[in-house]
Amino acid sequence: MKLFPRLFLAHLLVILVALGALLLVAEWTLPGVYQHHVEQMVQAMGDRGRALRPDLEAGMRGALTGALLLALPFAAGAAAVTALLTSRRVVRSVALLGEGSRDLAGGQYARRLPEQGRDELSELARNFNRLAAALERVEQDRVALIGEVGHELRTPLAALRGYSEALLDGVLPPAAVAPAVEREVRFLERLAQDLSLVSRAEAGHVELDLRNVPVQDLLDAARDRFAEAFAARGVDLRVARSASWVRADPERAGQVLANLLHNAARHTPPGGTVRLDVLVGDAQVALTVHDAGPGIAPEHLERIFERFYRVNEARTRGEGSGVGLTIARALAQRMGGSLNVTSSAAGSVFTFTLPRVTAESRHADPEQVEPAGL
Repeated sequence: MKLFPRLFLAHLLVILVALGALLLVAEWTLPGVYQHHVEQMVQAMGDRGRALRPDLEAGMRGALTGALLLALPFAAGAAAVTALLTSRRVVRSVALLGEGSRDLAGGQYARRLPEQGRDELSELARNFNRLAAALERVEQDRVALIGEVGHELRTPLAALRGYSEALLDGVLPPAAVAPAVEREVRFLERLAQDLSLVSRAEAGHVELDLRNVPVQDLLDAARDRFAEAFAARGVDLRVARSASWVRADPERAGQVLANLLHNAARHTPPGGTVRLDVLVGDAQVALTVHDAGPGIAPEHLERIFERFYRVNEARTRGEGSGVGLTIARALAQRMGGSLNVTSSAAGSVFTFTLPRVTAESRHADPEQVEPAGL
């Protein structure tokens, strides 16, 4: 049996049971009510009233019972209409939900259900629409990612094809082609690794080794890694000192800082300065990277964290795979922090926050020791 007749019959059954119970309760309780009035009438009429007592009781009982029986059909009809309307609404909502679910399963992620009212059925429709919107965004991201990856792969594959044709035609000797082929292969490997990492980071599947880490260790590692590269570009790297501690994965936190410093070096002209500063708050520690580049236009500020987004369409492949900031933000969030950017004509400031570890919680862990020199 379909849902509508089952639901309607269930409503009718409840109505009939309720009406039967009402009739029984009335027949059981009403005599006590009208007997009180009959007694008052008998006392008022004297001896004649006592003789009429049976007729008075029978008449009043018959009148009340007749009124109840007369009202029952009207009550049952009104209840049946209400049950019909309610059942139709429930069945219509369930049918719409079923149709919408089939459309979603078929890939029609733009499908939405009407949202009317504030009851549970309306809330179910709203939740369905939220699910459909989320799936639509995922599908859009998937299609965009396929297009972006295809675009990124097109150039290295075209280069490899050109080199292979040059080898086959004897235009270039193997010794001349090998370095170029190696460069393109390295780019493809890096792109594959970055894509794998960003997908795992955004899905929350990156394994982290969270521990209490002295901020100075992160600063020293960043300075040691980039001092020579900055000097080669003629850019001054200034790194602050800090006695604070954070809760982080040292390797992943270093990866975030490496991406930020690499970008800062690339956009700061020779003779400029890049600063790596530390701001300590009550609950978080912020590591800020200030560059002396031309700044980022407001319409690009938030989009630079999107995969493969280009502020400058002329960006070359040698400048990275295009997902570095996406990975950096995902890793920062996975460690309980954040990554944001502000910019002006004087340069850009990337702020990387991590949960702060207080002295009390640090000393409660016997395995943690103070960093040397602090």
